Amino acid sequence: MTEKPKFGPIHYSNAPRYTGIRTYMKLPHTTETDGVDMAVVGLPFDTAASYRSGARFGPSSIREISMLLRPSNAFHKINPFDHCSVIDYGDLPLIPGHIHESYDIMGEHYAKLAKNKIIPIGLGGDHSITLGELRGLAEVYGPLSLVHFDAHGDTWDNYWGKKYTHGTPFRRATEEEIINPNTSIQIGLRGTVYDPNDMDEAKDIGFDVLTTDDVKTMSAQSLSERIQNRVKDTPVFLTFDIDCFDPAYAPGTGTPEPGGLTSYEGINFVRHLPDVHYVGFDLVEVLPALDHAEITSQLGANMVYEFISLIARQKKQNSI
Repeated sequence: MTEKPKFGPIHYSNAPRYTGIRTYMKLPHTTETDGVDMAVVGLPFDTAASYRSGARFGPSSIREISMLLRPSNAFHKINPFDHCSVIDYGDLPLIPGHIHESYDIMGEHYAKLAKNKIIPIGLGGDHSITLGELRGLAEVYGPLSLVHFDAHGDTWDNYWGKKYTHGTPFRRATEEEIINPNTSIQIGLRGTVYDPNDMDEAKDIGFDVLTTDDVKTMSAQSLSERIQNRVKDTPVFLTFDIDCFDPAYAPGTGTPEPGGLTSYEGINFVRHLPDVHYVGFDLVEVLPALDHAEITSQLGANMVYEFISLIARQKKQNSI
């Protein structure tokens, strides 16, 4: 008999969904690691943003609206919490304006989670946070493959002469050899750029790059196969910037770019992602002060749920 997962959401029949302490989907808030498969981790840092600040409040907004989510996934025909023990780890005590100290905090906690075979799901925060997550995970797993959904490549060398911003994390991660660009892929790039050849920069580093124009011509299955062929059996970190979506569907973000994915397209692409060796996820750049009717936070909360469902799907298949 399969052992019941240790941690999962409080049953919604016990009290109205809007009551109680705001954790993601009413998961128990704990830093206990024994018997845990996944941990939702708040990463409220936004002082590396190049334009609009406010994504530090993304984790709390995503948690707030996640009360709307129900536990079972009709697409995959599973209740992911029947197969996985999941907790809300709370927010890490990141320090605004002090990115290197914040990276150290993230690295320490993420290495601890990885050593205990726990898959972290980060709630950003601007996209600079991903470098801290990658450092901690690479300490345990070695160089990672990156699956990166975003309107922007985030591989610029610097902003205003500064090497650590939300537009530079994957250039730094490549230089530090904590990701392997030759087994990594960027999906959804679009918009105006500083130089006509900017989008070739990531290709020159080694990334496989799919623009929004490319992705709009692909089926979910063909994108899944492209990712599978790229990452193969390597440890994978999936990072999803909410601005990959068109601002009509996700207005609450710092650097919106028209012409992006619809909410259906993004969710459908993630649902069809291949069964690869995921070691971490994050969802970044939700900026609630610019949101309307919480639609950006709601979309972010749903994406996190789909990440959880991917791992639950794997666990269910592995138990058969």
